[in-house]
Amino acid sequence: MTSPFELIKVRKQVTAASRAPNASAVAETAPVSPMITKLLRRYTLDVKSLTQTVSLLSVLNHKHPNMTAALQEYPWMMTGTGNPPSAMDVKRPLDVASLEGYRALWRNLRSGLIRDCIYGGVFFSTWQFLHEAMVGWKAVGMNPLPSSEEEVGPLSPVAISLAAGISGAVAAAASHSFDTARTRAQCVILPKYTAKERKFLKWNKPGKRLERWTGIHPTDRNLLFRGIGMRMARSSVASTVIVGSYYLAVDLLVPK
Repeated sequence: MTSPFELIKVRKQVTAASRAPNASAVAETAPVSPMITKLLRRYTLDVKSLTQTVSLLSVLNHKHPNMTAALQEYPWMMTGTGNPPSAMDVKRPLDVASLEGYRALWRNLRSGLIRDCIYGGVFFSTWQFLHEAMVGWKAVGMNPLPSSEEEVGPLSPVAISLAAGISGAVAAAASHSFDTARTRAQCVILPKYTAKERKFLKWNKPGKRLERWTGIHPTDRNLLFRGIGMRMARSSVASTVIVGSYYLAVDLLVPK
């Protein structure tokens, strides 16, 4: 499930993988607005973005017949007043809470819940199917044919572990798109003032109804299955090791 720990982990990974200088590398003599200091510590105001925003707003007529539509046509409304800092500048819990609010720590919770539900359902159903197939395969060579699974006897721990690994890979493939949507949403910085502006202007989320409900952005449609091979391998290895360790511990600790 999506949690503050996953949000902080993802943003620290973005920081480690990014080569761009962060806000701490800016000269200390740069002027910092008190409001920016309150919203985000150690962040230096981008004067160029602020100047561009002011120049865009200055051309608006106060007697405009449709001020809301005119504001939505300006590019600054896509990110708010000025460009927000990057994900590598907002990676601490206090920074996230001060700039984006405490709700941002559980951002895109719905995608995480759907991902975990699909993963759990596919994993256990696939594992049960493989288990019954292995029991049936083992019972084929028995004479007379067993009438129940108890008569077949226990399966090999290695076979059960491999079945768990296959189930983990299948479950990871089925739920990978929602995991990508969750990760992408956690890397987006949405300041509190931007959220208020969108609420004030009644900003509708883009995409189809299913995409809006599951938290998938329409621009990420071609990226939903990126990295699916690595996640399948990770889930397969983790499931195999966990199940194999369980059977190994039972074999060593439980007296026969």
